[in-house]
Amino acid sequence: MEHTYAGYPRFSMAAIKTRWMRPTNNRGSRVKATCQAGSVALSWDDSLNTDGNHQAAANALLRKVGWTREGGATYAPMVGGCIDGDYYWVFESGPIADGSVQS
Repeated sequence: MEHTYAGYPRFSMAAIKTRWMRPTNNRGSRVKATCQAGSVALSWDDSLNTDGNHQAAANALLRKVGWTREGGATYAPMVGGCIDGDYYWVFESGPIADGSVQS
């Protein structure tokens, strides 16, 4: 069964980039999460550390574009790395011992 969102595969090689956005005269600091299927920006949460704010933005985007498990649970993100202040998150549809993909 193929899962798609706006023409993009839902579970194959999905990646999300998160970026800190400086405060402006009108808004405080934010984190923006972006992928091929869309984007979302969250206000910076001072109760979270930097990694937590970036992870929260990635999870918010997962919910927005519908990349969730049955029941609405999000996939556990794994940070692939931080380059020039941007975080890159990659996800898998489900860890299967034989390497196959579970949808």
